[in-house]
This record gives sequence, structure tokens and C-alpha cells, in this order.
Amino acid sequence: MATYRGSPSAFSTPASTTLFRRLTWEGTVPLEIRVDSKELPANSDRGLETYYIQAPRVSYLPLIVPELKRFLMDVVFDEAAGRIMKDEDWWFESEEGSLLKWHWPLGLIYDNHTVSASIRGTSSALPQPLAPLRIILHLAAPPTEKLLLAPSAEACKQAFMGQMKEADFLRWGNTKRMTGLRKAEQDGLWEGIKEHNFDEYWRVASKVTPTTTPLRSQSPPPSVAMHTRPPSADPQGATPDRDGAMNVRSVPVRIYLPDGPVLQDLVPPLLEDGVF
Repeated sequence: MATYRGSPSAFSTPASTTLFRRLTWEGTVPLEIRVDSKELPANSDRGLETYYIQAPRVSYLPLIVPELKRFLMDVVFDEAAGRIMKDEDWWFESEEGSLLKWHWPLGLIYDNHTVSASIRGTSSALPQPLAPLRIILHLAAPPTEKLLLAPSAEACKQAFMGQMKEADFLRWGNTKRMTGLRKAEQDGLWEGIKEHNFDEYWRVASKVTPTTTPLRSQSPPPSVAMHTRPPSADPQGATPDRDGAMNVRSVPVRIYLPDGPVLQDLVPPLLEDGVF
């Protein structure tokens, strides 16, 4: 099979970069969230305990809890149950009984569980309709030994920021870009995710991700080993672009296997012949 090898600038104009980022950002997944029937408080409306939502792929389970709670309080639970309900005790399982990882983006959860289900099911050559991921909401007794941390929005934020710093280190060999952000900027990253605000998120994220348009006048170095040298040691004598995509050490990549381990390794930004 032939491998496409485009030039570094083939798809790296500012307009195309923004377009692809926005298309990714606007992706959604259908969710069907049902309260565990054994945990429904007395006097609950058992005909309305299921909630449907088209959620952003980049969001997280703790971030949809406020909207879910408003629905349950307004429609399902009575006033007495609403007063004693503690959403910090809520946790989620798939319909098959698998604990859902609250620190995974919803798009990843959806893909992981739908792929796992398709592997277990019968194969078909016909395209399958996009079905909601059926989720069971438990109202109490979270399995803390498996969740590790309480599935709160604040814990989710800390996990997200930790992953951002890890990605920063893999790209540049340090976390100076992330740690150099003001607190308001770091909070702005999370607020962009929380409020699903593309502009607010990328206003800050653009400061820690590589620029996509190569600024060097010379061709990229012919090997990955040469690519990892600092600009001052580049034998091509090219104009350095400190924040450019040509200067990252590694690309932060994780591979999530259905019913398998998470794989992560150092991924060079260039092939050995110097091509993206």
C-alpha cells in the first residue's frame, strides 16, 4: 500500500488548521443515561428516569452532571429526594457493567465502548447507525478503590491539566510553556472545555502548541536524529522557529486498545527520511 507523503505546508495554512481544529471541537456523541432502577428514590417518576444528550466529544462525564442533575430534580425526583441527593456520590457504568473512566473525554469513552461492543458482536459489511452509548447512573456507593479519585469537576480539571503538562514535556523536553502560563490562562484552558467555548480554549492553547506553518527557508533535516538538535546545531543553517512544528522532539500520542492496555511511546514528528 502506498503511503501519502505531503509537503510540510500542504495542509498547514492558518485557515485550514483552524478549520480542522473546529471540526474536531464540534464533534458530538449520543448518550442515553438511565438511573439504576434499584437506586431510584421513593416517589420518583419511573417513566422518565432516562436522559438523552448529544454531548461534546471533548467534554467529560463530571461536566454533564449539572445538566443531568437539573433534569432529575425537575422531572424525576420529588422534593424530599432532591434535598438529600449528593451528586458527588454519583458514578457511571456502561450497560454491560464496565466502570466508565470519568477522566477520559466522552469521545474516547464512546469510541472505546462502541468498538468493544462491535468486536464482541457479529461482524457486518453494512454500515451501522450511530447508536447512543447506554450509560447507567448510580446515585450512591461509588467504588473508590477503582475510581481512585472522586469523579468531581475539580478532580477532572486536575487530571486534564496534568495531561496538558505531560504533552508539553513530550513535545519540548520541558513544561515551561504550561508552567509559564498565568493562573488565569491555565483556568481559561479548562473553562474553554467546561463551557465548550472554542475561542476561549484556543486563545490559550495556541500558546503551548506548535505553530503549524513552517518558517524555515531550508528543507527539513534528513533524519530524526538531526531534527532533535537545537537550531544552533542544525547544519542546514536554517532560521530557527522556536515554537514551530519542525522543532518538537516528540508528538504526544496514546493508543487506547478496546479491552486492552493503553500504549504510549516516544513518537518522532518526522519519518526517517525527514518527511512528516
